[in-house]
Amino acid sequence: MSEVTGPHHQQQHSPSLFSDNTHEVVDVRHGMFGVHDAGDTSGFGGLTRYVGIPKSSPRPLGGWFDDVVDILDEIMAEHNISGAIESAVVDRGELTLFIAREHLVAVSQALRDDQDLRFELSLGVSGVHYPHDQGRELHAVYHLTSVTHGRSLRLEVAAPETDPTIPSTVSVYPGNDWHERETFDFFGINFTGRDDLTRIEMPDDWPGHPQRKDYPLGGIPVEYKGATIPPADQRRSYS
Repeated sequence: MSEVTGPHHQQQHSPSLFSDNTHEVVDVRHGMFGVHDAGDTSGFGGLTRYVGIPKSSPRPLGGWFDDVVDILDEIMAEHNISGAIESAVVDRGELTLFIAREHLVAVSQALRDDQDLRFELSLGVSGVHYPHDQGRELHAVYHLTSVTHGRSLRLEVAAPETDPTIPSTVSVYPGNDWHERETFDFFGINFTGRDDLTRIEMPDDWPGHPQRKDYPLGGIPVEYKGATIPPADQRRSYS
């Protein structure tokens, strides 16, 4: 996801603010850090920031990127799977494949096992919360590396908050085990197809998922020499 800034009077949700119409604008933010009543004298309060999700890049993607997409399309067709790759995005010289969640395991298997792909190594799973990406609020991101060919790419899978389920890839990349548990712990993404999805850092009875953007800033009040320091969101409001 990318952001651009502009004068306060510019039209909201205008995709033209991104060069070559490459992004879909999903949110407009005003001011700095969402503060509206802090007596800002810096001038940052007049900022307007447009948050956008990149659209699929036009072909040719360049270099080996096209080969990876073509090989994956061919393998998916052999297994009668359509629509596995939702989009292929080239940004800052890196390739990101947005994958339909129901086909994530099949795509991962092909990326690992095909002799022309051989992305044998997954560096883990991380979560992202985009509350304004309607119907796709929760994203899981996978960084894959081909040791054989010396290449790296990224997979991204989205799920709605109303059904935060994504298939587990532990059967393909066993090293994703603890990363899936951490992503579940902090973002509430349920990785299906495994039996031991439990919290890994927060206590088992902890309410909510702390790295979601709608999670309150609060915390546990701290006593210090007889004085009590309240949680952050009770000391100052950022909304």
